[in-house]
Amino acid sequence: MRYLILIFLFVACKGGERDTLVWEENFDGEVLDESKWTFALGDGCPELCGWGNNEPQIYTRNNHELRDGKLYITVRKEDSIYTSTRITTKDKFDFQYGRVEARAKIPTGKGVWPAFWMLGSNIDEVGWPLSGEIDILEYIGKEPGIVFTSLHTQDSHGNTINTRKTKIEGIEQGFHTYAADWNAEKIEFFVDGKSVYTFKPKERTQEVWPFDQPFYLLLNVAVGGNFGGPEIDDNIFPQEFIIDYIRVYQP
Repeated sequence: MRYLILIFLFVACKGGERDTLVWEENFDGEVLDESKWTFALGDGCPELCGWGNNEPQIYTRNNHELRDGKLYITVRKEDSIYTSTRITTKDKFDFQYGRVEARAKIPTGKGVWPAFWMLGSNIDEVGWPLSGEIDILEYIGKEPGIVFTSLHTQDSHGNTINTRKTKIEGIEQGFHTYAADWNAEKIEFFVDGKSVYTFKPKERTQEVWPFDQPFYLLLNVAVGGNFGGPEIDDNIFPQEFIIDYIRVYQP
């Protein structure tokens, strides 16, 4: 028994050495830390009207607040306008390889589309989808009980052929942890510690595997659009996407 305990302690220590917390956001304080985050504002025009997906929402600085150590992104219907918030770590924090996770409570109802995702930091140079996209969490209210984990690449022409829909009982209730383990060989996605999808292609061309470069983080709630669906139930608003923390670990 003593021998087994020593083995366990050795493995635990080795694991602690492997995984170092390199960045975290606990949403403490009263305002968003803009040394970490940048607001994306408006409707995406003129460069990317509708944010590339025919989304009707307008992103503002006013649809969020920090409360009790959590970030609340609130989606509202105001007159005929949907408003929300989208934030990104572009040009402030990016990383290549490691584990990234967020603990969050998703909004619900037909038309909402919360997301925790990443984009390749070279997007301004090569464009999307050649830059790559890693969607750690997507949820659309028109398909309750389902979590989407997806990758966008040039090989798929931006479409989500590298994707998995996972039905999870009670995903709309309470907080859940969404994570991705990313290394030079594969990306594996987890919900509450359970593996739900692994992408490990044999090819390593930039078109198939643009994931050998730094990526930055994004958080937002979209409304409707090509993915969220054209039908929006206006009776559900306001809705809140609540994020407890985000953590990034590296070897």
